[in-house]
Amino acid sequence: MSIITNITRMWLTRTIKPFTFNNEYDEILNYDNCENLGLYVHIPFCTSICNFCPYCKTLYLKERCNNYIDSLLDEINLVGSMSKNKKTVTSLYFGGGTPVLAIRRLKEIITVIKKYFIITDGIGIELHPNNVNVKILKILKNAGVTKISIGIQSFQKKYQDILGRKRINIHALSNALNKIKFQTVSMDFIFALPNQQYDDLKNDIEIAFSHGANHIAIYPFIDFTFTSSKVSAVKKRKKRKLLDKITNYCLNMGYSRNSIWTFSTEKGVDYSSMTRDNFIGFGCSAATLLNDSFKINTFSVDAYCDRVKNNKIPTSLTIRFTERQRMIYYLFWAFYSTKVDSRDFESFFGVPLNKMYGNELKLANLLGLVKEEKGVYTLTLKGAFYYHYYENFYTLSYIDKMWSIMRKEDFPSKIKLK
Repeated sequence: MSIITNITRMWLTRTIKPFTFNNEYDEILNYDNCENLGLYVHIPFCTSICNFCPYCKTLYLKERCNNYIDSLLDEINLVGSMSKNKKTVTSLYFGGGTPVLAIRRLKEIITVIKKYFIITDGIGIELHPNNVNVKILKILKNAGVTKISIGIQSFQKKYQDILGRKRINIHALSNALNKIKFQTVSMDFIFALPNQQYDDLKNDIEIAFSHGANHIAIYPFIDFTFTSSKVSAVKKRKKRKLLDKITNYCLNMGYSRNSIWTFSTEKGVDYSSMTRDNFIGFGCSAATLLNDSFKINTFSVDAYCDRVKNNKIPTSLTIRFTERQRMIYYLFWAFYSTKVDSRDFESFFGVPLNKMYGNELKLANLLGLVKEEKGVYTLTLKGAFYYHYYENFYTLSYIDKMWSIMRKEDFPSKIKLK
C-alpha cells in the first residue's frame, strides 16, 4: 500500500519531493484575500484522558486553563489586528480537549473574535456527553453557539468498555436537548471497532436521531502509534462492508450525506471545521491553511503561552505549497464532502480542473470511483470507500508521524513526509 500511495502522491503533485514542513513562521498572516475562510479555536484541557484520542490535550487545572485563555485572547488580538478591516468568515468552531471546561470565558473569546471577524454560518463547539445538561446548554446558547457536536462514540456498553468510556444517560441527554434547541445537534460515533456489527451501528444511529440529533458523524477507528489504546484495527474487507452497509442504510432512510462519514436528517444541517478553502486556527496545535501555505501551532501549552507573550505567532511548522500540492490539498478536502465542483476549482486556482487533472478524473470515472454531471464530480459508494482507505493510510503515514514528533518537540527543525 505504501508504494501505491507514494506513487499516487508523486504523480498527482508532479514531483518526487516530499511534503516538507520547516520551523518557520510569518510575522504577518496574509488572509485578507482568502475566500471561504473559517476559524477554529483549540481548548486542550480534559478532566481525564481517553486512551484512544490522538488530539492535543492535557489535564485540566483551573489556573493553567485561565492563563491559557489569556494567551489565546492575545493571539486572537495579534492575528486579528493584521487586517485593516473586519474579515467575513464562514464559521467558528471550538474543539479540544473539552472546550466546555473554559465555558465561563467562552463569551469573552467570541466577543474578541467578533471584534475582527464577521461570522456568517454560525458557531460550533464539541461537547462530552457529560456536558449536555440544561445549565451548560443555556450558557452556550447565550454565548452565541448555534451548533454542538457530542462525542458519544457508542451507546453500546460493550464498546464503551473497550474505549474506556462511562455510561451515557440517554434520557437526561435527550431531555436537555429538547429544552435548549440548536441549529445543528451532531453526535459522533466510532466504527470499525473489534467485533462491531452493522446492527450495533444502526442501533446507535437510531438512538441518536430519536433522542435529539439531526446530524451524525461515523468516524473510523484509527490506531495511532502514540496513543495508549490497545484496540486493534479492523481489516479492510470488513471495514468496507460495514461502511457500505451503514451508508446504504442512511441513504435508504432518506438522510442527506454531507461528507464521507456524516449524515443529517435534512439538507443544510452540517458540522465540519475542516471543509473550508482556507482557515485560521487559534490555540496550541491549531492549524492554519492559507492560499499558499499550511501552518501548525506548537503542541505545548507552555511554549504556546510563552511565544504569544513575546508578541509572536505561535507557529511551530510551516509548509509552502507548490501549486500542485495546494491543488491536491484542495481536492482531498473537497472530495471529503463527496463532491468537487469544477467551477469552484477554477474560481480558486484560475485554471480549469480538466486541464490539471482531466486524465485522472477520466480514469476515476472508468474505475467507477466518481460520476460526473454538469462539471460536478461525485464519489460513488466504491469511491467513498477508497477515499476513506487512502485517508486512513495518509493519516497514519503523515499525521501520525507529525503529531508524534510535535508531542515531544515544541518547535521541530524540520519534518519530511514522504
